[in-house]
Amino acid sequence: MNQVRIPKRLTTALIHSLSAGVVPRIGLEHVAVGRKQEIETLLADLENVAEGGAFFRFLVGRYGSGKSFLLQVIRNYAMERDFVVADADLSSERRLVGGKGQGLAVYRELMNNLSTKTRPDGGAVPAILERWISMILARVAKETGLRPADSGFTEAVELKILETVNGIEGMVHGFDFARAVIGYWNGYREADDAGKGAALRWLRGEFATKTEAKAFLNVQMIIGDDNWYDFIKLMAAFVSHIGYKGLIVFIDEGVILYKITNAVARQANYEKLLTMFNDTMQGKARNLGILLGGTPQFVEDPRRGLYSYEALRSRLAAGRFAGDRRDLAGPVIRLQTLTHEEIFVLLRRLVQVHGSHYAYEPQVSQADMLEFMEEVAGRVGAEELLTPREVVRDFISLLNIIHQNPGLTFGQALRGQDFRISAADRGPEEGNDFAEFTL
Repeated sequence: MNQVRIPKRLTTALIHSLSAGVVPRIGLEHVAVGRKQEIETLLADLENVAEGGAFFRFLVGRYGSGKSFLLQVIRNYAMERDFVVADADLSSERRLVGGKGQGLAVYRELMNNLSTKTRPDGGAVPAILERWISMILARVAKETGLRPADSGFTEAVELKILETVNGIEGMVHGFDFARAVIGYWNGYREADDAGKGAALRWLRGEFATKTEAKAFLNVQMIIGDDNWYDFIKLMAAFVSHIGYKGLIVFIDEGVILYKITNAVARQANYEKLLTMFNDTMQGKARNLGILLGGTPQFVEDPRRGLYSYEALRSRLAAGRFAGDRRDLAGPVIRLQTLTHEEIFVLLRRLVQVHGSHYAYEPQVSQADMLEFMEEVAGRVGAEELLTPREVVRDFISLLNIIHQNPGLTFGQALRGQDFRISAADRGPEEGNDFAEFTL
């Protein structure tokens, strides 16, 4: 097998992340296999958002089936296509609604992870505002022939700024959002870092009280637990107005909502989810896409899942004529098991990544990979329990053992290991309520 040269930065992220059972942020193109239909469907959704539309998709699969991996792939595709993206994992401290600021915590996490093609690692709020101001300055200079120091230049810039904020002020809480954006411009114009910082704090939801916010900015509201989603819609409108194609929001670990033991709190989160779903699917939101990852249990359990809330069940349940056929146009995309051919391609790519990372020529043959597949397929309960995450972790472990023990053949390493499924590799439905990472 010929060694493939992959940048060390990418192989490091891939090897470390996949070995630990988490999804890497970068380098996914070197290990992504399958999911062609799902990716094509979601890319079509992105095009709809770029045209001013909106969508909400549930990405459903059991632990380790590839939900988080696919979400990350689409996140990278979206950034490359000049969308702004934001992602957050739900947890006990981050829910859609909560009595202790859990909803606001989701918003803050999304803003902290707000990313663009030029700022892929998050923290892109100031970069987006700087791009907006630079764009306006350049446009005014081109249209008027004035220079920044000329009389009338600042007034012309402010007129252009008003064009942006006027389109936002008519939306719910748009007036305050516009005031914060103008506050950032004033700080920029006057070289006032404190003024810019106050605007950023407000946009990130970091002010604790209205009084504190009003002392810094001319605003009446602050972003809180009850209204944070309104500001997601405002951010989508803003970024699309200044030249981006839209905002795509990725929320993972939806099963956290299913795990809420208090029925009233759980229903409140489902009501918030219904509001978000209706907004996007009915056209009330623009230039906004939302993808939520969760397990089948989270969606289909009639006692505690989304199906326990009739308004959601009626929207998410498959049509009567679907049968075993997939309907990728519906709001729920259920991930199917990778085929044997796709798993083989995945193993081959892992060998290439491992060899590139450690700078050696892999000696793993096609027969070795087929033997590995036969071994894992022969595990007790493999049909029900085996997931891409487990395959990847086992295979990388084998490659590590062979590389660290010269003279040890692949077959010797494979037959010398006991590959029983451990509780740590299972999701809650298989007896582990604390699984957090999915591939």
